[in-house]
Amino acid sequence: MELDPLLAVAPSTIVPPAEPDPATGLPIGPLVGDVGAAPRPGRVVLEGRYAWLEPLDAERHGAALYAAATAPGAADRHRYLFDPVPTDEAAHRAWLATIAAADDPLVFAVIDRRTGRAEGRQALMRIEPTHRVVELGSILWGPAIARSQVTTEACFLAMRYAFDELGYRRFEWKCDALNLPSRRAAARFGFTFEGVFRAHLVVKGRRRDTAWYAIVADDWPRIRAAYEAWLDPSNFDADGRQRARLAT
Repeated sequence: MELDPLLAVAPSTIVPPAEPDPATGLPIGPLVGDVGAAPRPGRVVLEGRYAWLEPLDAERHGAALYAAATAPGAADRHRYLFDPVPTDEAAHRAWLATIAAADDPLVFAVIDRRTGRAEGRQALMRIEPTHRVVELGSILWGPAIARSQVTTEACFLAMRYAFDELGYRRFEWKCDALNLPSRRAAARFGFTFEGVFRAHLVVKGRRRDTAWYAIVADDWPRIRAAYEAWLDPSNFDADGRQRARLAT
């Protein structure tokens, strides 16, 4: 399988900001204004126009998430996830209860505001309050919300919570380097491609090279404005089609 040429190339050279060390003259990174630890993400409800996120609850969300996970296209949706396609609803509900109890990853159900149903899940994970870094991962968005305002806003709500409410400085997206839909989504959502960790993980018995993407605090004001413009109701016609693309 050949990679999309736009995704196969090395990332653009990123020159970090620097200043001279008064003692040695060597370049060092700029001081960070607040070097204390950020708050850990909590079990909160994050409200949007088209979606909301709420802490995963196996009993409340189990049936809907099982339906989303097993809907047509399930094999493709799970190909690059750590978890397999579920085959038993009771076992899947028990697994949801286990992951819902964890603090990292902290898993949220993605609720479609049109129906009030949980149509997917996503997590804040690899949470590092000391360095103010968090990752969006373990994403499974069912076909009812795929490539819609719901999923775009679900990503935005998590970003806004991390940057604006908790004060994180880096928001990451990682995926199998062969997972082209995820890599295209990362680019669309405004993440910068930073490179590939070769032979990073073993997933389902196979080598995984991991593509790393991130948004940092310096990027956030521009990216937040792009999301707010795209999500505005005036950007969609009567049939829900976008008038302008997300310009991150």
